Amino acid sequence: MSDQFQVGSYTFNSRLLLGTSGFPNYQVMLDALKAGGAELVTVAIRRLNLEASGEAGIIDILKDDFTLLPNTAGCYTAREAVLTANLAREALETDLIKLEVIGDDETLMPDGEELLRAARELVQDGFTVMAYTNDDPILARKLQDAGCAAVMPLGSPIGSGMGIRNPYNFQIIREYLEVPMLVDAGIGTASEAAFAMELGCDGVLLNTAVSGAEKPALMAEAFKKAVEAGRAAHLAGRIPRRFYAKASSPMEGRIASPGDE
Repeated sequence: MSDQFQVGSYTFNSRLLLGTSGFPNYQVMLDALKAGGAELVTVAIRRLNLEASGEAGIIDILKDDFTLLPNTAGCYTAREAVLTANLAREALETDLIKLEVIGDDETLMPDGEELLRAARELVQDGFTVMAYTNDDPILARKLQDAGCAAVMPLGSPIGSGMGIRNPYNFQIIREYLEVPMLVDAGIGTASEAAFAMELGCDGVLLNTAVSGAEKPALMAEAFKKAVEAGRAAHLAGRIPRRFYAKASSPMEGRIASPGDE
């Protein structure tokens, strides 16, 4: 059964999006990206010197086999994020952008006010914006209303590996959104990715959980299977939770004991 994932005018078969930073070398990165079946991969534009062949090599390695999703990591104001997005569009010839506007160095939490300002400006400029945000249902809905093609709430702080700390907010955000919802940040292991998909997320974006694993390619493969399993479980529809037991076998027609008559 076809179950494609669409963001704006872009269509993908894989619902696992992977980052490209933190790997010990390019070969380990490529092995992990392929093992995870990723089609859409993120690159941090502010951390690349696009005019230096040595550092720009990652773009050359990725561009033929993957769709690049430049991000505005390292930006602290809407102005910085918009400038970085425009540099990415010019350098990579794409309108896709993963919008990040961070509030401080310690928590790396999004700055909602600056994020929303940047999102509105970038949408107006014709970008397909995928916005990294807090797990705030109201802000998520405002980002959708601003025209973002996807909204990506954090499960927990970037790189923490703490998983989804507030599944209740995730369920509310899912009810509020019509555009794709992806969990971005905080996922540490495969079961947490499956849980995100069971909650109704359309995809999972992660980096550190793979690049920091002892065996990155094997971990990426585990995430691929977890995302697929979680998506299937969501589509299948789980049974409701109950306080008391309910027999799986019917009571009617059972063999009567001698004392039952």
